[in-house]
Amino acid sequence: MDKQKVTVIGGGLGGISAAISLARRRGQFEVTLIEKNSHLGGKLNVLEKDGFSFDLGPSILTMPHIFEELFKMHGKKMEDYVTISRVEPHWRNFFEDGKILDLEGDIEKMKQEPSCLSESEVGDLRTFMEYSRELYEFSDAVYFKNQSEKLLDIFKHYNPFKILGKSDYFSTMDQGVRKRIKNEYMVDILNFFVKYVGSSPYDAPAILNLLPYVQWEFGLWYVDGGMYNLAKGLEKLASEVGVKILKETEVTGVTREGSRITGVELNSGETLGTDIVVSNMEVIPFYEKISRESDDSIKPYRDKYGPACSGFALHLGVDREYEQLRHHNFFFSKDPETHFRKIFHERGLTKDPTIYLVAPMKTDKGQGPKGYEVIKILPHIPVVDDENPFTEADYGEYKENVLLKLERMGLTDLRKHIVTEELWTPETIRDMYYSNKGAIYGVVSDKEKNKGFKTPKRSEFYSNLFFVGGSVNPGGGMPMVALSGQQVVDQILKANIQ
Repeated sequence: MDKQKVTVIGGGLGGISAAISLARRRGQFEVTLIEKNSHLGGKLNVLEKDGFSFDLGPSILTMPHIFEELFKMHGKKMEDYVTISRVEPHWRNFFEDGKILDLEGDIEKMKQEPSCLSESEVGDLRTFMEYSRELYEFSDAVYFKNQSEKLLDIFKHYNPFKILGKSDYFSTMDQGVRKRIKNEYMVDILNFFVKYVGSSPYDAPAILNLLPYVQWEFGLWYVDGGMYNLAKGLEKLASEVGVKILKETEVTGVTREGSRITGVELNSGETLGTDIVVSNMEVIPFYEKISRESDDSIKPYRDKYGPACSGFALHLGVDREYEQLRHHNFFFSKDPETHFRKIFHERGLTKDPTIYLVAPMKTDKGQGPKGYEVIKILPHIPVVDDENPFTEADYGEYKENVLLKLERMGLTDLRKHIVTEELWTPETIRDMYYSNKGAIYGVVSDKEKNKGFKTPKRSEFYSNLFFVGGSVNPGGGMPMVALSGQQVVDQILKANIQ
């Protein structure tokens, strides 16, 4: 029997994971991975500038066992390709009233300075973590392991009343937190775990309160030498196991016969024949740009599976150190509800955002010159609106507000100490990665629109087209997109495409 030709479009973590997982069946599949950019890893990207190394994409690794599995399935060890280090504290939280609270892997430490939680507040947190654990274990059983694509898939196998109770179905994330946590600082912190999926805790379903348990249980990690080294390690593995990699090669269209894709068209003018297509390009952009479906066909996807938020990613090299920072930091808005409403409902740039700030030289001194600091600033902002886009002046004003807020909250004279910078806007992200409207995290998690589910991995339009990455189940974030790449193999095998 001839091998089936599998074309993987896009070398993000979902695409690399799919290619490596398919390559395990060398006797069955011949795998080609096509990436339009000069690097693999998708948003896991790096910029070397003026002596500084900036991780342009994800900065937190959780659930490393999902990545270890990619090496293990080929009889290899991840540590021979890439090493990781646990980060403690998980992150430091700054509030406008001067309060500082460290999120610790050991909850007992949060009784100590600077957090100073009381015995009862620590007790509340432990109660919440038990709730979070139950949500994770439920999801692991009925969603992750079963590879469920929609709520109906779960209802087929489990008692609906049990599901509604186990998933805290009728609550949002915020409601689930507030039922168990009285300390308002901790409410804000736990609500902001929604950052992993780029959504709002006031709209996202409570099932996503599993995220704190995942972080506490599996740890929070840094990839030694920079996050991009994970992509380099995976690329090396893919090459070793027989994946053909084409970089700086763009897929511009497809050929088809009925409901099958028969080839992918490249920007070189060449057409590569294919039996199966796996797209790491998001579902809606693929249908818009590559297969060019009608607006009527795509509209249900746009309505149900809209984009998660984007980000205002400001990378700074500064000529001093800020001792109060930790590796991961959050500077909270006085009014988080307004912050989220502005992003998801009013499509505006708030003057008081919650800001995620990464200072990787707290862990890795090799990312910049001695005595300097690498600082990545990432407040969430709305995705691109082509009909009413933000202007350069809008972004300039927003940048000034962000820097002023950080100075006000303790980063003295930050603007005076900037020696180099690089700004990525939603437009930059959209154009580099072809993500839907510049979204960072794939599909938004919305209790009313999609119950937190993403698009199914198998196309409804083409029998031999499958998707991986943040726009499909199990969702956004590094481990989940890698898991989607592993899971898609099972779907391809089940489809039994001839």
